[in-house]
Amino acid sequence: MPDERFVYAGSPLRLFVYNPPRMKKFIVLVIVFLAASFVYLSLGEIENIVQTLERGNLWFVLFAVLIQSIWFINTGLTYLALYRMLGMDASIQRMTVMSAAANFVNVIAPSAGMGGMAVFISSAARNDLPAGKVTVVNMLFLFLDYIAFLCVLIVGLVILTRRHDLDASEISASIIMVSIAIALGFLLYLGSKSAEALGNALARMAKIVNRITRFFIRRDYLSETRAHEFAREMAEDLQALPGQYRSLLMPFAHALTGKALLMVVLAISFLTFEVPFTAAIIIGGFSIAYLFLIVSPTPSGIGVVEGIMPLALSSLNVPWSQAVIVTLAYRGITFWFPLGFGAAAFRRLNQKA
Repeated sequence: MPDERFVYAGSPLRLFVYNPPRMKKFIVLVIVFLAASFVYLSLGEIENIVQTLERGNLWFVLFAVLIQSIWFINTGLTYLALYRMLGMDASIQRMTVMSAAANFVNVIAPSAGMGGMAVFISSAARNDLPAGKVTVVNMLFLFLDYIAFLCVLIVGLVILTRRHDLDASEISASIIMVSIAIALGFLLYLGSKSAEALGNALARMAKIVNRITRFFIRRDYLSETRAHEFAREMAEDLQALPGQYRSLLMPFAHALTGKALLMVVLAISFLTFEVPFTAAIIIGGFSIAYLFLIVSPTPSGIGVVEGIMPLALSSLNVPWSQAVIVTLAYRGITFWFPLGFGAAAFRRLNQKA
């Protein structure tokens, strides 16, 4: 068990290690407060979603929930494959619960994925696993998730282009999405080549963040020195990746499967209200919805996806009123249901810790 007093001072990872009981309880209370506030502010949307689902075929709704539950397990399998690739063992149950809890934290306390990563690193500290390895796992998970979605997005953009429905906002969002994937891939590449190069890149990123945050808190938020130390922790595992490319095929297949499962949920949302659809509508509508979920400034695209997705579906010849109904059903099953499951998973992890 690592020293409970040890904290990465001045680093965004200072909450990622195992914290003393009082600090841990405080963090949990903050998360609970943020979750309660988030739900309270979203009561209107939740009520609309419940009323919408009540109008649909209950059996199809339950089937969609089942598919979404399989998506949870598939996400856990993705993490499990990455853990085993880096020589760490875990159970599918543990990975499923942790990934659900991480998703919950990322929505409630958005921090570019760092909050969700904290769930895994905190668990690593409690189980004597290297924090560097766990961080690499999370970076690889995000990278593979983005690449898998880009495969779907390309098809979706082709569909919209052929229908002359591709506009500037979708092109701009796609560019942002590609830029994020390239930046993450570049960091992984740097780490696989040189710990010093990765450390320099992370230090420059920390310097930019410090310039912004110094205006508000009058001090550096991130430690540039710690960036180099953390890069050295990650470099050994990243440098081993070039010889394990074939091992990435399984987690990548799981990432693609995750996107396919979400598209199945969208198709079932159409069936729930007897709205006609085609494969092009499913792929195109899902591509735009998931794209804005990623690039939206709001947590998991809340409020943004609900506005963009009906527009995308209506541009694919789905009547506006039906597009709104399908969107509400889809978001209820793929956002609010996982959020509730994630809250339960987060509570379970903290009870066991």
